[in-house]
Amino acid sequence: MEKQIYTCCILICSDRSFRGERDDKTGPVLKETLERLGYDVLKVEVVPDEIDAISSKLVEWADQGVNLIVTSGGTGVGPRDVTPEATGSILEREIPGLPQAALWFSLQRSPNAALSRAKAGIRKRTLIVNLPGSPKGAVEIAEFLDKPIKHAIPIINGQVIE
Repeated sequence: MEKQIYTCCILICSDRSFRGERDDKTGPVLKETLERLGYDVLKVEVVPDEIDAISSKLVEWADQGVNLIVTSGGTGVGPRDVTPEATGSILEREIPGLPQAALWFSLQRSPNAALSRAKAGIRKRTLIVNLPGSPKGAVEIAEFLDKPIKHAIPIINGQVIE
């Protein structure tokens, strides 16, 4: 049986990286991790922490039919952390179990994980998942959620799983 390859885009939400004040360290390691897990990463882009910039990129990529979009950054409690609001504004159906599972996983490592406001859900036939901004956190959660994500994508696309 052929191994299924899923398409993926990575959206880094960071004012400082967007302005060139700080190198984006999360995008490259997240891309390497997702490719190692078998995803075909089509794009890695950086946008500022602005609801319109984030939501318009999510809509654009979902409209192109990519299987998975992961965001990184902007899920905390800072005044510019707006990724969950941007994501929630464009989702057609929310999947609260993915961020809940990520929270459970993260709480084993740090009590500060309780401050995460990440969201996940579906727009059209695209699964969208918010990940933390730190390279280590984003990679660990991407690896942890790999199995349920790969289970969900075919179902989202109407395939019957037996």
